[in-house]
Amino acid sequence: MAANLTTSITQFILMGFSDIWEEQVLHAVLFLLIYLLALLGNIIIILLTTLDEHLHSPMHFFLRTLSFLDVCFISVTVPKSIIQSLTQNSSISFLGCIAQVFLVVLFACTELALLTVMSYDRYVAICRPLHYQLIMSKEACEQMVAASWFSGIVSGFLNTSVTFSLPFCKENFVHQFFCEIPSLLKLSCSEKYLAEIGAIVITTSLGILCFISILVSYIHIFSTVLKIPSVEGRSKAFSTCIPHLVVVTIFLNTGSIAYLKPVSESPSIWNLMVSVFYTMLPPTLNPIIYSLKNKDMKIAFWKMLRKTVFIYSNNNNNNKIITATSLNSNKHEVISVSRRRLPAI
Repeated sequence: MAANLTTSITQFILMGFSDIWEEQVLHAVLFLLIYLLALLGNIIIILLTTLDEHLHSPMHFFLRTLSFLDVCFISVTVPKSIIQSLTQNSSISFLGCIAQVFLVVLFACTELALLTVMSYDRYVAICRPLHYQLIMSKEACEQMVAASWFSGIVSGFLNTSVTFSLPFCKENFVHQFFCEIPSLLKLSCSEKYLAEIGAIVITTSLGILCFISILVSYIHIFSTVLKIPSVEGRSKAFSTCIPHLVVVTIFLNTGSIAYLKPVSESPSIWNLMVSVFYTMLPPTLNPIIYSLKNKDMKIAFWKMLRKTVFIYSNNNNNNKIITATSLNSNKHEVISVSRRRLPAI
């Protein structure tokens, strides 16, 4: 009977935040503003670290990858939620739900692994500066990023396989604004406790491993920084680590609360807000945090902005000159033609 009910589910209904039209429009507008802000910030970082030759260090290479991940991560859930609110069509196909779960886990786990790599980069830069160029070579950085993507793909595949191998024999109403694993587990007729353990233990293991690695890196970093005699040297060293530490803290806290909290029987606004925090807060805040604390990024940004304004103003001036020249040319042609057409006296 369970198998029959499982195969009969062809779509899920994402309940979202509200059934009231005005509140749905408000939700769509807020989500759109946050989404555009996240896109703008991350795309600017991608452009700066790609175009500016002074931002081609390993740290900026990882930062560019992080921004790309953030764009992908927030684009999996938010645009779909905005469209659903405006069209009042909250359905998502079974395959669409599978794809959404896979991509969310993939990008989240890849980002966690990348943040771990970035903490190792800071450890090498501060604790082993003389060997930095040798250890953090271009090939090594590319291999670390590839390993991060691989861990995300494996985690996404395993979590998705475990979740959707369960029989869904209850209602198809998902009390979230996207297909989230804890909310989907509530729809299964298998033993919930075993289902939770099977789906979450994989991601939790990766999270714990990354957390321990980050913790060990920063223990060594802080012990080294505190030995620096000059206040200016300590301040400079801390300034390169604090943005990354803030990003890691936000990402780990919001993600842990979302996936390690007990699955509640009844829907609540708290579950929705926690999901909003871990899917939208890190991608939106990461560019702001890194830009505010990174002097090179700020210099490159203002340099690019001045260059853009200069090119735009030059194009406008050239267009005005071309237009004026064209008008003068046309005027001379009109005068010449009119003179030729004057009758002889």
